[in-house]
Amino acid sequence: QVQLVESGGGLVQPGGSLTLSCAASGFTLAGFAIAWFRQAPGKVLEWVSGITMSGRNTYYEDSVKGRFTISRDNAKNTLYLQMNSLKPEDTALYYCTRSSRGSYDYWGQGAQVTVSS
Repeated sequence: QVQLVESGGGLVQPGGSLTLSCAASGFTLAGFAIAWFRQAPGKVLEWVSGITMSGRNTYYEDSVKGRFTISRDNAKNTLYLQMNSLKPEDTALYYCTRSSRGSYDYWGQGAQVTVSS
């Protein structure tokens, strides 16, 4: 049974940092590219970052470039999103998802990130 489980969300002040984790089970993470999406209240789902199978190539949405870092530990079957210099507009529910054959086929339940003073 394929599962993706996010953790590490929480409340942080502007300028603070959080690291999200996404634990994969039921499949070998090394065989798939993975991405992070987010959805803020009242807004559409937004792609945030992606990473290739090997981890050699990473990609970021413009607003998070230089602040967020995506990484993976294939030995631990886990994906990460390090988020620094957080802003109130980063507040959202963050999802990890698996890329397969041109689409995202499995999603986690989401981790809430709230940036507020």
